[in-house]
Amino acid sequence: MNIAYWTVAGLLALFYFYAGTLKMIRSRDQLRPMMAWVDRLPLPGLRALGAVETLGAAGLILPPLTGIAPWLAPAAAIGFVLLQTGAIAVHLTGGDRRIALNAGLIATAAVTVWLATGL
Repeated sequence: MNIAYWTVAGLLALFYFYAGTLKMIRSRDQLRPMMAWVDRLPLPGLRALGAVETLGAAGLILPPLTGIAPWLAPAAAIGFVLLQTGAIAVHLTGGDRRIALNAGLIATAAVTVWLATGL
């Protein structure tokens, strides 16, 4: 179970760290080809979303690694489930039906929650 957690949580953390960093440092024009919805969110909101994703990625890795506040790992994974639920709503209300990645991220985060409770 421990190896499974580190594999799944590690991949999820890498994804969110990368995506969050892009949202924090790139301009709207640079993000638009990857994320068509960026114009529907104010720039400070986009930057805050990137910060939340980056901090959530750290929350998946650092608490179990250090043994300090290990309850933060399942909390971060639950946060990613909620984040992607909101992302699906944003996509669908904007007329974008490409939500397969979001659904996959919800499933991966849900598995991470389950695995984190067994740490």
